[in-house]
Amino acid sequence: MPAANELLFVGALLFVAAVIVSAWAARIGAPLLLVFLAVGMLAGEDGPGGIRFDDYHATYLVGNIALAVILFAGGLRTRMASFALSFRPAFSLATLGVVVTAAITGAIATWALDLGLLQGMLVGAIVSSTDAAAVFSLLRNQGIGLKQRVSAVLEIESGSNDPMAIFLTMALLTLLVSGEAPSWRLGTFFIQQMGLGLLAGYAGGHLLVWGIDRIRLAEGLYPLLALAGGLFVFAATASAGGSGFLAIYVAGIVLGNRPVHAAQDILSVHDGLAWLAQIVMFLVLGLLAAPSELIAVAPAALLVAAGLIFIARPVAVWLSLLFYRAPAVEKLFISWVGLRGAVPVVLALFPLMAGLEQAHLYFDVAFFVVLISLVLQGWTITLLARRFKLELPPVFEARQRVALDIGGGKGFELVGYVVPQVSPAEGIVPDALPLQPDERVVAIFRDNVLQDPAASLRIATDDVIYLFVHSESVDRISGLFAARPLPEPLAQRRFFGDFSLEPTAQLADVCAVYGVTPPEELAGLSLVEVFARSIKGIPVVGDRLAVGDIELVVKETAGKAISKIGLILHPASAHNAGD
Repeated sequence: MPAANELLFVGALLFVAAVIVSAWAARIGAPLLLVFLAVGMLAGEDGPGGIRFDDYHATYLVGNIALAVILFAGGLRTRMASFALSFRPAFSLATLGVVVTAAITGAIATWALDLGLLQGMLVGAIVSSTDAAAVFSLLRNQGIGLKQRVSAVLEIESGSNDPMAIFLTMALLTLLVSGEAPSWRLGTFFIQQMGLGLLAGYAGGHLLVWGIDRIRLAEGLYPLLALAGGLFVFAATASAGGSGFLAIYVAGIVLGNRPVHAAQDILSVHDGLAWLAQIVMFLVLGLLAAPSELIAVAPAALLVAAGLIFIARPVAVWLSLLFYRAPAVEKLFISWVGLRGAVPVVLALFPLMAGLEQAHLYFDVAFFVVLISLVLQGWTITLLARRFKLELPPVFEARQRVALDIGGGKGFELVGYVVPQVSPAEGIVPDALPLQPDERVVAIFRDNVLQDPAASLRIATDDVIYLFVHSESVDRISGLFAARPLPEPLAQRRFFGDFSLEPTAQLADVCAVYGVTPPEELAGLSLVEVFARSIKGIPVVGDRLAVGDIELVVKETAGKAISKIGLILHPASAHNAGD
Protein backbone atom coordinates (compact mmCIF):
# COMPACT_ATOMS: atom_id res chain seq x y z
CA MET A 1 0.00 0.00 0.00
CA PRO A 2 2.75 2.59 0.79
CA ALA A 3 4.36 1.83 -2.59
CA ALA A 4 1.04 2.35 -4.38
CA ASN A 5 0.49 5.66 -2.58
CA GLU A 6 4.01 6.77 -3.45
CA LEU A 7 3.48 5.87 -7.10
CA LEU A 8 0.20 7.79 -7.17
CA PHE A 9 1.81 10.80 -5.48
CA VAL A 10 4.73 10.92 -7.95
CA GLY A 11 2.43 10.45 -10.95
CA ALA A 12 0.07 13.23 -9.82
CA LEU A 13 3.01 15.53 -9.06
CA LEU A 14 4.47 15.02 -12.54
CA PHE A 15 1.09 15.58 -14.15
CA VAL A 16 0.47 18.82 -12.24
CA ALA A 17 4.00 20.04 -13.01
CA ALA A 18 3.51 19.37 -16.73
CA VAL A 19 0.21 21.27 -16.82
CA ILE A 20 1.55 24.26 -14.87
CA VAL A 21 4.73 24.52 -16.95
CA SER A 22 2.69 24.25 -20.17
CA ALA A 23 0.74 27.39 -19.21
CA TRP A 24 4.03 29.30 -19.04
CA ALA A 25 5.44 27.68 -22.17
CA ALA A 26 2.40 28.66 -24.25
CA ARG A 27 3.29 32.34 -23.72
CA ILE A 28 6.68 31.89 -25.41
CA GLY A 29 5.31 29.72 -28.19
CA ALA A 30 6.95 26.47 -27.04
CA PRO A 31 5.28 23.30 -28.36
CA LEU A 32 3.40 21.82 -25.42
CA LEU A 33 4.35 18.25 -26.31
CA LEU A 34 8.00 19.26 -25.98
CA VAL A 35 7.24 20.62 -22.51
CA PHE A 36 5.62 17.35 -21.41
CA LEU A 37 8.58 15.41 -22.80
CA ALA A 38 11.06 17.68 -21.01
CA VAL A 39 9.25 17.32 -17.67
CA GLY A 40 9.44 13.54 -18.02
CA MET A 41 13.16 13.67 -18.83
CA LEU A 42 13.87 15.95 -15.86
CA ALA A 43 12.05 13.51 -13.61
CA GLY A 44 14.01 10.55 -15.06
CA GLU A 45 17.17 8.88 -13.83
CA ASP A 46 19.51 11.46 -15.42
CA GLY A 47 17.48 14.43 -14.16
CA PRO A 48 16.84 15.97 -10.74
CA GLY A 49 13.93 13.55 -10.17
CA GLY A 50 16.17 10.49 -10.36
CA ILE A 51 13.28 8.13 -11.21
CA ARG A 52 14.56 4.95 -12.83
CA PHE A 53 12.09 3.65 -15.42
CA ASP A 54 12.99 1.14 -18.13
CA ASP A 55 9.82 -0.90 -18.67
CA TYR A 56 9.55 -0.97 -22.47
CA HIS A 57 6.49 -3.21 -22.49
CA ALA A 58 4.55 -0.84 -20.21
CA THR A 59 5.64 2.10 -22.37
CA TYR A 60 4.49 0.28 -25.49
CA LEU A 61 1.07 -0.38 -23.92
CA VAL A 62 0.68 3.21 -22.70
CA GLY A 63 1.80 4.56 -26.07
CA ASN A 64 -0.64 2.44 -28.06
CA ILE A 65 -3.64 3.29 -25.87
CA ALA A 66 -2.76 6.99 -25.84
CA LEU A 67 -2.31 7.11 -29.62
CA ALA A 68 -5.65 5.35 -30.08
CA VAL A 69 -7.42 7.92 -27.88
CA ILE A 70 -5.71 10.83 -29.69
CA LEU A 71 -6.59 9.47 -33.13
CA PHE A 72 -10.20 8.88 -32.10
CA ALA A 73 -10.52 12.46 -30.82
CA GLY A 74 -8.87 13.73 -34.01
CA GLY A 75 -11.32 11.74 -36.13
CA LEU A 76 -14.27 13.18 -34.20
CA ARG A 77 -13.09 16.70 -35.10
CA THR A 78 -12.37 15.91 -38.78
CA ARG A 79 -15.17 17.10 -41.06
CA MET A 80 -16.14 15.16 -44.18
CA ALA A 81 -15.79 18.38 -46.19
CA SER A 82 -12.05 18.10 -45.59
CA PHE A 83 -11.96 14.87 -47.59
CA ALA A 84 -13.49 16.55 -50.63
CA LEU A 85 -10.65 19.07 -50.50
CA SER A 86 -7.68 16.95 -49.55
CA PHE A 87 -8.22 13.19 -49.60
CA ARG A 88 -6.10 12.43 -52.67
CA PRO A 89 -3.04 14.51 -51.71
CA ALA A 90 -3.28 13.34 -48.08
CA PHE A 91 -3.56 9.69 -49.15
CA SER A 92 -0.57 10.12 -51.46
CA LEU A 93 1.47 11.58 -48.58
CA ALA A 94 0.31 8.81 -46.22
CA THR A 95 1.51 6.07 -48.59
CA LEU A 96 4.02 7.16 -51.23
CA GLY A 97 5.28 9.98 -49.00
CA VAL A 98 6.06 7.62 -46.12
CA VAL A 99 7.90 5.20 -48.42
CA VAL A 100 10.03 7.97 -49.98
CA THR A 101 10.76 9.49 -46.56
CA ALA A 102 11.79 6.10 -45.17
CA ALA A 103 14.02 5.31 -48.15
CA ILE A 104 15.91 8.64 -48.17
CA THR A 105 16.21 8.83 -44.37
CA GLY A 106 17.28 5.17 -44.30
CA ALA A 107 20.06 5.86 -46.78
CA ILE A 108 21.26 8.79 -44.67
CA ALA A 109 21.07 6.70 -41.48
CA THR A 110 23.07 3.89 -43.12
CA TRP A 111 25.89 6.36 -43.79
CA ALA A 112 25.66 8.47 -40.60
CA LEU A 113 25.33 5.55 -38.17
CA ASP A 114 27.61 3.15 -40.07
CA LEU A 115 24.90 0.50 -40.34
CA GLY A 116 23.98 -2.16 -42.87
CA LEU A 117 21.44 -1.17 -45.53
CA LEU A 118 18.50 -3.03 -43.95
CA GLN A 119 19.36 -1.65 -40.51
CA GLY A 120 19.53 1.89 -41.88
CA MET A 121 16.21 1.41 -43.68
CA LEU A 122 14.69 0.23 -40.39
CA VAL A 123 15.73 3.52 -38.78
CA GLY A 124 14.21 5.37 -41.76
CA ALA A 125 10.93 3.44 -41.41
CA ILE A 126 10.73 4.11 -37.67
CA VAL A 127 10.87 7.90 -38.14
CA SER A 128 8.97 8.02 -41.45
CA SER A 129 5.46 9.00 -40.35
CA THR A 130 4.22 12.34 -39.11
CA ASP A 131 2.58 12.17 -35.72
CA ALA A 132 -1.12 12.81 -35.19
CA ALA A 133 -0.63 13.93 -31.58
CA ALA A 134 1.97 16.52 -32.57
CA VAL A 135 0.04 17.85 -35.58
CA PHE A 136 -3.38 17.96 -33.87
CA SER A 137 -1.84 19.61 -30.82
CA LEU A 138 -0.06 22.36 -32.72
CA LEU A 139 -2.83 23.13 -35.21
CA ARG A 140 -5.71 23.10 -32.76
CA ASN A 141 -4.32 23.82 -29.32
CA GLN A 142 -2.04 26.70 -30.29
CA GLY A 143 -4.93 28.48 -32.02
CA ILE A 144 -3.41 28.35 -35.51
CA GLY A 145 -6.15 28.87 -38.09
CA LEU A 146 -4.69 27.60 -41.36
CA LYS A 147 -6.25 27.63 -44.79
CA GLN A 148 -8.69 24.74 -44.88
CA ARG A 149 -6.97 22.94 -47.76
CA VAL A 150 -3.59 22.95 -45.97
CA SER A 151 -4.90 22.00 -42.52
CA ALA A 152 -7.02 19.20 -44.01
CA VAL A 153 -4.01 17.69 -45.81
CA LEU A 154 -1.89 17.79 -42.66
CA GLU A 155 -4.55 16.35 -40.36
CA ILE A 156 -5.71 13.56 -42.69
CA GLU A 157 -2.11 12.63 -43.51
CA SER A 158 -1.03 12.47 -39.88
CA GLY A 159 -4.10 10.47 -38.91
CA SER A 160 -3.73 7.88 -41.69
CA ASN A 161 0.00 7.41 -42.32
CA ASP A 162 0.74 5.24 -39.27
CA PRO A 163 -0.27 1.97 -41.02
CA MET A 164 2.37 2.45 -43.73
CA ALA A 165 5.09 3.25 -41.17
CA ILE A 166 4.08 0.25 -39.05
CA PHE A 167 4.05 -1.97 -42.14
CA LEU A 168 7.53 -0.86 -43.20
CA THR A 169 8.90 -1.22 -39.67
CA MET A 170 7.42 -4.70 -39.16
CA ALA A 171 8.50 -5.87 -42.62
CA LEU A 172 12.10 -4.74 -42.15
CA LEU A 173 12.20 -6.07 -38.58
CA THR A 174 10.97 -9.46 -39.81
CA LEU A 175 13.65 -9.55 -42.50
CA LEU A 176 16.38 -8.67 -39.99
CA VAL A 177 15.25 -11.22 -37.40
CA SER A 178 14.59 -14.08 -39.81
CA GLY A 179 17.29 -13.31 -42.36
CA GLU A 180 14.85 -14.19 -45.15
CA ALA A 181 14.58 -12.35 -48.45
CA PRO A 182 11.55 -10.12 -49.14
CA SER A 183 8.52 -11.99 -50.56
CA TRP A 184 5.05 -11.36 -51.91
CA ARG A 185 3.68 -11.93 -48.40
CA LEU A 186 4.73 -8.39 -47.48
CA GLY A 187 2.29 -7.00 -50.04
CA THR A 188 -0.47 -9.22 -48.66
CA PHE A 189 0.31 -7.98 -45.15
CA PHE A 190 0.01 -4.36 -46.28
CA ILE A 191 -3.32 -4.90 -48.05
CA GLN A 192 -4.61 -6.73 -44.97
CA GLN A 193 -3.56 -3.88 -42.66
CA MET A 194 -5.10 -1.12 -44.77
CA GLY A 195 -8.19 -3.06 -45.93
CA LEU A 196 -9.22 -4.38 -42.52
CA GLY A 197 -8.48 -1.00 -40.94
CA LEU A 198 -10.77 0.86 -43.34
CA LEU A 199 -13.59 -1.69 -43.27
CA ALA A 200 -13.54 -2.22 -39.51
CA GLY A 201 -13.34 1.53 -38.85
CA TYR A 202 -16.27 2.29 -41.16
CA ALA A 203 -18.43 -0.53 -39.79
CA GLY A 204 -17.43 0.19 -36.20
CA GLY A 205 -18.23 3.88 -36.58
CA HIS A 206 -21.73 3.14 -37.86
CA LEU A 207 -22.25 0.62 -35.06
CA LEU A 208 -21.30 3.31 -32.55
CA VAL A 209 -23.76 5.75 -34.12
CA TRP A 210 -26.52 3.13 -33.92
CA GLY A 211 -25.73 2.25 -30.31
CA ILE A 212 -25.47 5.83 -29.03
CA ASP A 213 -28.80 6.75 -30.61
CA ARG A 214 -30.68 3.71 -29.29
CA ILE A 215 -29.23 2.95 -25.87
CA ARG A 216 -30.70 5.13 -23.10
CA LEU A 217 -28.07 6.06 -20.54
CA ALA A 218 -27.23 8.80 -18.09
CA GLU A 219 -25.93 11.75 -20.12
CA GLY A 220 -22.42 11.48 -18.70
CA LEU A 221 -22.06 7.90 -19.94
CA TYR A 222 -22.38 8.63 -23.67
CA PRO A 223 -18.80 9.94 -24.06
CA LEU A 224 -17.56 6.85 -22.18
CA LEU A 225 -19.62 4.58 -24.43
CA ALA A 226 -18.06 6.27 -27.47
CA LEU A 227 -14.54 5.83 -26.04
CA ALA A 228 -15.11 2.19 -25.09
CA GLY A 229 -16.55 1.49 -28.53
CA GLY A 230 -13.61 3.17 -30.25
CA LEU A 231 -11.07 1.20 -28.23
CA PHE A 232 -13.00 -2.01 -28.97
CA VAL A 233 -12.76 -1.26 -32.71
CA PHE A 234 -9.02 -0.57 -32.28
CA ALA A 235 -8.29 -3.77 -30.35
CA ALA A 236 -10.54 -6.03 -32.45
CA THR A 237 -9.04 -4.78 -35.71
CA ALA A 238 -5.46 -5.19 -34.45
CA SER A 239 -6.26 -8.72 -33.21
CA ALA A 240 -7.65 -9.60 -36.65
CA GLY A 241 -4.43 -8.47 -38.35
CA GLY A 242 -5.58 -5.03 -39.49
CA SER A 243 -4.43 -1.54 -38.59
CA GLY A 244 -6.11 -0.62 -35.33
CA PHE A 245 -4.86 2.97 -35.61
CA LEU A 246 -6.51 3.45 -39.00
CA ALA A 247 -9.69 1.75 -37.80
CA ILE A 248 -10.19 3.95 -34.74
CA TYR A 249 -9.43 7.11 -36.75
CA VAL A 250 -12.02 6.17 -39.39
CA ALA A 251 -14.54 5.23 -36.68
CA GLY A 252 -14.04 8.67 -35.13
CA ILE A 253 -14.65 10.36 -38.48
CA VAL A 254 -17.88 8.41 -39.04
CA LEU A 255 -19.16 9.15 -35.53
CA GLY A 256 -18.09 12.79 -35.57
CA ASN A 257 -19.94 13.53 -38.81
CA ARG A 258 -23.31 12.11 -37.72
CA PRO A 259 -25.86 14.09 -35.65
CA VAL A 260 -25.88 11.62 -32.75
CA HIS A 261 -27.29 12.10 -29.28
CA ALA A 262 -24.98 14.01 -26.88
CA ALA A 263 -22.66 14.94 -29.77
CA GLN A 264 -21.29 18.08 -28.07
CA ASP A 265 -20.69 16.20 -24.80
CA ILE A 266 -18.79 13.50 -26.70
CA LEU A 267 -16.62 16.10 -28.45
CA SER A 268 -15.81 18.11 -25.33
CA VAL A 269 -15.01 15.05 -23.19
CA HIS A 270 -12.76 13.56 -25.88
CA ASP A 271 -10.90 16.85 -26.23
CA GLY A 272 -10.02 16.50 -22.55
CA LEU A 273 -9.17 12.80 -22.95
CA ALA A 274 -6.86 13.62 -25.86
CA TRP A 275 -5.00 16.11 -23.65
CA LEU A 276 -4.77 13.50 -20.89
CA ALA A 277 -3.42 10.91 -23.34
CA GLN A 278 -0.83 13.32 -24.74
CA ILE A 279 0.43 14.36 -21.30
CA VAL A 280 0.66 10.80 -19.95
CA MET A 281 2.29 9.46 -23.12
CA PHE A 282 4.98 12.11 -23.36
CA LEU A 283 5.70 12.02 -19.62
CA VAL A 284 6.27 8.26 -19.84
CA LEU A 285 8.42 8.60 -22.95
CA GLY A 286 10.44 11.30 -21.20
CA LEU A 287 10.98 9.03 -18.20
CA LEU A 288 12.15 6.24 -20.49
CA ALA A 289 14.79 8.37 -22.24
CA ALA A 290 18.27 8.78 -20.81
CA PRO A 291 19.81 12.16 -21.80
CA SER A 292 23.33 10.79 -21.23
CA GLU A 293 22.73 8.15 -23.91
CA LEU A 294 21.21 10.74 -26.27
CA ILE A 295 24.34 12.88 -26.00
CA ALA A 296 26.48 9.93 -27.05
CA VAL A 297 24.58 9.50 -30.34
CA ALA A 298 23.90 13.22 -30.87
CA PRO A 299 26.33 13.94 -33.77
CA ALA A 300 25.14 11.04 -35.93
CA ALA A 301 21.49 11.44 -34.89
CA LEU A 302 21.65 15.14 -35.75
CA LEU A 303 22.68 14.21 -39.30
CA VAL A 304 19.72 11.82 -39.53
CA ALA A 305 17.33 14.49 -38.22
CA ALA A 306 18.70 17.12 -40.63
CA GLY A 307 18.45 14.71 -43.55
CA LEU A 308 14.86 13.87 -42.62
CA ILE A 309 13.74 17.49 -42.16
CA PHE A 310 15.63 19.20 -44.98
CA ILE A 311 15.92 16.46 -47.61
CA ALA A 312 13.68 13.42 -47.14
CA ARG A 313 10.44 15.17 -46.12
CA PRO A 314 10.58 17.91 -48.82
CA VAL A 315 11.42 15.40 -51.57
CA ALA A 316 8.61 13.10 -50.38
CA VAL A 317 6.10 15.96 -50.34
CA TRP A 318 7.02 17.25 -53.79
CA LEU A 319 6.87 13.76 -55.32
CA SER A 320 3.60 12.91 -53.57
CA LEU A 321 1.98 16.21 -54.58
CA LEU A 322 3.38 16.25 -58.11
CA PHE A 323 -0.11 16.34 -59.62
CA TYR A 324 -1.65 18.43 -56.85
CA ARG A 325 -2.25 21.90 -58.25
CA ALA A 326 -1.55 24.04 -55.21
CA PRO A 327 0.68 27.09 -54.69
CA ALA A 328 4.33 26.34 -54.01
CA VAL A 329 4.14 27.99 -50.57
CA GLU A 330 1.49 25.48 -49.50
CA LYS A 331 3.70 22.56 -50.53
CA LEU A 332 6.68 24.14 -48.78
CA PHE A 333 4.66 24.61 -45.60
CA ILE A 334 3.40 21.01 -45.70
CA SER A 335 7.02 19.93 -46.11
CA TRP A 336 8.02 21.82 -42.99
CA VAL A 337 5.13 20.61 -40.83
CA GLY A 338 6.29 17.00 -40.98
CA LEU A 339 6.29 16.83 -37.20
CA ARG A 340 7.57 13.73 -35.47
CA GLY A 341 6.16 12.79 -32.09
CA ALA A 342 5.27 9.68 -30.13
CA VAL A 343 4.81 7.32 -33.09
CA PRO A 344 8.55 7.03 -33.97
CA VAL A 345 9.42 6.40 -30.30
CA VAL A 346 6.70 3.74 -29.98
CA LEU A 347 7.89 2.10 -33.23
CA ALA A 348 11.45 2.18 -31.90
CA LEU A 349 10.28 -0.09 -29.09
CA PHE A 350 9.61 -2.90 -31.59
CA PRO A 351 13.32 -3.77 -32.12
CA LEU A 352 13.89 -3.61 -28.35
CA MET A 353 11.10 -6.08 -27.62
CA ALA A 354 12.31 -8.31 -30.48
CA GLY A 355 15.81 -8.40 -28.97
CA LEU A 356 17.39 -7.04 -32.14
CA GLU A 357 21.07 -6.15 -32.08
CA GLN A 358 21.73 -2.40 -31.67
CA ALA A 359 18.06 -1.86 -30.76
CA HIS A 360 19.02 0.74 -28.12
CA LEU A 361 20.76 2.74 -30.84
CA TYR A 362 17.58 2.82 -32.93
CA PHE A 363 15.57 4.00 -29.92
CA ASP A 364 18.02 6.77 -29.00
CA VAL A 365 18.21 8.01 -32.61
CA ALA A 366 14.41 8.03 -32.94
CA PHE A 367 14.06 9.94 -29.66
CA PHE A 368 16.68 12.47 -30.72
CA VAL A 369 14.91 13.00 -34.07
CA VAL A 370 11.63 13.64 -32.25
CA LEU A 371 13.29 16.22 -29.97
CA ILE A 372 14.84 18.08 -32.91
CA SER A 373 11.55 18.01 -34.84
CA LEU A 374 9.52 19.42 -31.93
CA VAL A 375 12.10 22.13 -31.20
CA LEU A 376 12.91 23.21 -34.75
CA GLN A 377 9.65 22.64 -36.61
CA GLY A 378 7.19 22.94 -33.73
CA TRP A 379 8.59 26.28 -32.57
CA THR A 380 8.48 27.88 -36.01
CA ILE A 381 5.17 26.67 -37.45
CA THR A 382 3.23 29.81 -36.49
CA LEU A 383 5.89 32.18 -37.82
CA LEU A 384 6.07 30.29 -41.11
CA ALA A 385 2.27 30.22 -41.51
CA ARG A 386 2.18 34.00 -41.15
CA ARG A 387 5.16 34.48 -43.43
CA PHE A 388 3.48 32.45 -46.18
CA LYS A 389 0.08 34.10 -45.52
CA LEU A 390 -1.50 30.74 -44.72
CA GLU A 391 -2.81 31.65 -41.25
CA LEU A 392 -6.39 32.90 -41.36
CA PRO A 393 -7.67 35.65 -39.04
CA PRO A 394 -9.47 34.36 -35.93
CA VAL A 395 -13.08 33.21 -36.31
CA PHE A 396 -15.81 34.38 -33.95
CA GLU A 397 -17.29 31.37 -32.15
CA ALA A 398 -20.19 30.68 -29.83
CA ARG A 399 -19.50 31.05 -26.12
CA GLN A 400 -21.62 27.94 -25.45
CA ARG A 401 -23.12 25.21 -27.62
CA VAL A 402 -25.56 22.62 -26.30
CA ALA A 403 -26.96 19.98 -28.65
CA LEU A 404 -30.65 19.32 -28.03
CA ASP A 405 -32.45 16.02 -28.39
CA ILE A 406 -36.16 16.83 -28.58
CA GLY A 407 -38.45 13.85 -28.95
CA GLY A 408 -35.72 11.94 -30.75
CA GLY A 409 -35.22 14.74 -33.26
CA LYS A 410 -31.72 15.99 -33.90
CA GLY A 411 -30.08 18.95 -35.47
CA PHE A 412 -30.98 21.74 -33.03
CA GLU A 413 -28.68 23.53 -30.63
CA LEU A 414 -28.87 26.16 -27.92
CA VAL A 415 -26.03 28.60 -28.64
CA GLY A 416 -24.87 31.56 -26.60
CA TYR A 417 -22.82 34.62 -27.57
CA VAL A 418 -21.33 37.65 -25.86
CA VAL A 419 -22.00 40.48 -28.29
CA PRO A 420 -18.64 42.12 -29.19
CA GLN A 421 -18.06 45.76 -30.04
CA VAL A 422 -18.88 46.83 -33.60
CA SER A 423 -21.05 43.74 -34.10
CA PRO A 424 -23.50 43.73 -37.06
CA ALA A 425 -26.21 42.75 -34.54
CA GLU A 426 -25.60 45.75 -32.27
CA GLY A 427 -28.53 48.15 -32.12
CA ILE A 428 -31.11 45.94 -33.83
CA VAL A 429 -34.13 44.25 -32.26
CA PRO A 430 -34.09 40.45 -31.82
CA ASP A 431 -37.05 40.02 -34.19
CA ALA A 432 -35.00 41.59 -36.99
CA LEU A 433 -32.28 38.90 -36.87
CA PRO A 434 -32.31 36.83 -40.10
CA LEU A 435 -33.35 33.56 -38.48
CA GLN A 436 -35.24 30.65 -40.00
CA PRO A 437 -38.95 30.28 -39.07
CA ASP A 438 -38.24 27.62 -36.43
CA GLU A 439 -35.23 29.48 -34.96
CA ARG A 440 -35.56 32.16 -32.30
CA VAL A 441 -33.91 34.19 -29.55
CA VAL A 442 -34.73 32.61 -26.20
CA ALA A 443 -32.90 34.83 -23.68
CA ILE A 444 -30.87 38.03 -23.41
CA PHE A 445 -28.82 38.93 -20.33
CA ARG A 446 -27.63 42.50 -19.76
CA ASP A 447 -25.41 43.19 -16.75
CA ASN A 448 -26.27 39.69 -15.50
CA VAL A 449 -30.00 40.51 -15.51
CA LEU A 450 -32.43 38.54 -17.70
CA GLN A 451 -34.15 40.81 -20.20
CA ASP A 452 -37.42 40.31 -22.03
CA PRO A 453 -36.45 39.85 -25.72
CA ALA A 454 -39.44 41.90 -26.85
CA ALA A 455 -39.54 43.92 -30.04
CA SER A 456 -38.58 47.14 -28.22
CA LEU A 457 -35.31 45.76 -26.80
CA ARG A 458 -32.23 46.46 -28.92
CA ILE A 459 -29.12 44.29 -28.77
CA ALA A 460 -26.14 46.05 -27.17
CA THR A 461 -22.42 45.40 -26.73
CA ASP A 462 -21.60 42.87 -23.97
CA ASP A 463 -25.13 41.44 -24.00
CA VAL A 464 -25.22 37.66 -23.50
CA ILE A 465 -27.72 36.28 -25.98
CA TYR A 466 -28.99 32.70 -26.35
CA LEU A 467 -30.65 31.35 -29.48
CA PHE A 468 -32.39 28.13 -30.49
CA VAL A 469 -31.08 27.31 -33.99
CA HIS A 470 -30.36 24.50 -36.45
CA SER A 471 -26.90 22.97 -36.02
CA GLU A 472 -25.99 23.79 -39.62
CA SER A 473 -26.88 27.45 -38.97
CA VAL A 474 -24.38 27.97 -36.14
CA ASP A 475 -21.56 29.26 -38.37
CA ARG A 476 -23.96 31.68 -40.09
CA ILE A 477 -25.34 32.89 -36.75
CA SER A 478 -21.79 33.38 -35.48
CA GLY A 479 -21.19 35.69 -38.43
CA LEU A 480 -24.19 37.79 -37.39
CA PHE A 481 -22.62 38.52 -34.02
CA ALA A 482 -18.95 38.68 -35.04
CA ALA A 483 -17.14 41.96 -34.56
CA ARG A 484 -16.66 43.91 -37.76
CA PRO A 485 -13.76 43.66 -38.32
CA LEU A 486 -12.73 40.69 -36.13
CA PRO A 487 -10.56 41.08 -32.99
CA GLU A 488 -7.38 42.12 -34.83
CA PRO A 489 -8.49 44.84 -37.26
CA LEU A 490 -5.09 45.54 -38.81
CA ALA A 491 -4.24 41.88 -39.32
CA GLN A 492 -7.72 41.27 -40.74
CA ARG A 493 -7.41 44.13 -43.22
CA ARG A 494 -3.89 43.18 -44.24
CA PHE A 495 -5.05 39.66 -44.99
CA PHE A 496 -8.31 40.31 -46.86
CA GLY A 497 -7.84 43.93 -47.93
CA ASP A 498 -9.99 47.01 -47.38
CA PHE A 499 -12.51 46.28 -50.13
CA SER A 500 -14.95 43.43 -50.83
CA LEU A 501 -16.03 42.46 -54.32
CA GLU A 502 -18.74 40.23 -55.70
CA PRO A 503 -17.37 37.15 -57.50
CA THR A 504 -19.43 37.99 -60.59
CA ALA A 505 -17.60 41.31 -61.13
CA GLN A 506 -15.58 41.48 -64.34
CA LEU A 507 -11.82 41.54 -63.94
CA ALA A 508 -11.47 44.22 -66.63
CA ASP A 509 -13.85 46.54 -64.75
CA VAL A 510 -12.03 46.05 -61.43
CA CYS A 511 -8.64 46.64 -63.04
CA ALA A 512 -9.90 49.77 -64.80
CA VAL A 513 -10.87 51.37 -61.48
CA TYR A 514 -7.34 50.97 -60.14
CA GLY A 515 -5.40 51.71 -63.31
CA VAL A 516 -4.17 48.15 -63.77
CA THR A 517 -3.89 46.41 -67.14
CA PRO A 518 -5.24 42.86 -66.86
CA PRO A 519 -3.75 39.95 -68.82
CA GLU A 520 -5.41 39.85 -72.21
CA GLU A 521 -6.57 36.24 -71.84
CA LEU A 522 -8.32 37.05 -68.52
CA ALA A 523 -9.80 40.47 -69.25
CA GLY A 524 -13.23 39.19 -70.29
CA LEU A 525 -13.67 36.84 -67.33
CA SER A 526 -15.42 37.34 -64.02
CA LEU A 527 -13.39 37.19 -60.81
CA VAL A 528 -14.68 33.71 -59.95
CA GLU A 529 -13.71 32.50 -63.45
CA VAL A 530 -10.23 33.93 -62.99
CA PHE A 531 -9.83 31.96 -59.76
CA ALA A 532 -11.13 28.82 -61.46
CA ARG A 533 -8.41 29.19 -64.11
CA SER A 534 -5.68 29.53 -61.48
CA ILE A 535 -6.83 27.11 -58.77
CA LYS A 536 -7.74 23.59 -59.77
CA GLY A 537 -10.15 22.04 -57.31
CA ILE A 538 -12.33 23.56 -54.61
CA PRO A 539 -11.45 27.16 -53.58
CA VAL A 540 -10.99 27.90 -49.88
CA VAL A 541 -10.86 31.06 -47.79
CA GLY A 542 -7.39 32.58 -48.11
CA ASP A 543 -6.66 31.59 -51.73
CA ARG A 544 -4.82 34.49 -53.36
CA LEU A 545 -4.22 35.74 -56.88
CA ALA A 546 -2.02 38.67 -57.95
CA VAL A 547 -3.07 40.72 -60.99
CA GLY A 548 -0.60 43.50 -61.66
CA ASP A 549 -0.48 45.74 -58.60
CA ILE A 550 -3.66 44.40 -57.01
CA GLU A 551 -4.19 41.16 -55.13
CA LEU A 552 -7.46 39.24 -54.95
CA VAL A 553 -8.20 37.06 -51.89
CA VAL A 554 -11.06 34.62 -51.36
CA LYS A 555 -12.85 36.12 -48.36
CA GLU A 556 -15.93 33.94 -48.00
CA THR A 557 -17.22 30.70 -49.53
CA ALA A 558 -20.67 29.11 -49.69
CA GLY A 559 -20.32 25.36 -50.09
CA LYS A 560 -17.89 24.85 -52.95
CA ALA A 561 -18.39 28.31 -54.48
CA ILE A 562 -16.75 31.69 -53.80
CA SER A 563 -19.22 34.19 -52.33
CA LYS A 564 -16.98 37.16 -51.47
CA ILE A 565 -13.57 38.34 -52.70
CA GLY A 566 -11.27 40.79 -50.93
CA LEU A 567 -9.05 43.24 -52.78
CA ILE A 568 -5.65 44.45 -51.55
CA LEU A 569 -4.23 47.65 -53.03
CA HIS A 570 -0.47 47.72 -53.23
CA PRO A 571 1.20 51.15 -52.96
CA ALA A 572 1.77 51.71 -56.67
CA SER A 573 -1.80 50.83 -57.55
CA ALA A 574 -3.21 52.87 -54.67
CA HIS A 575 -1.28 55.88 -55.93
CA ASN A 576 -2.64 55.42 -59.45
CA ALA A 577 -6.19 55.12 -58.12
CA GLY A 578 -5.77 58.33 -56.20
CA ASP A 579 -4.64 60.14 -59.33
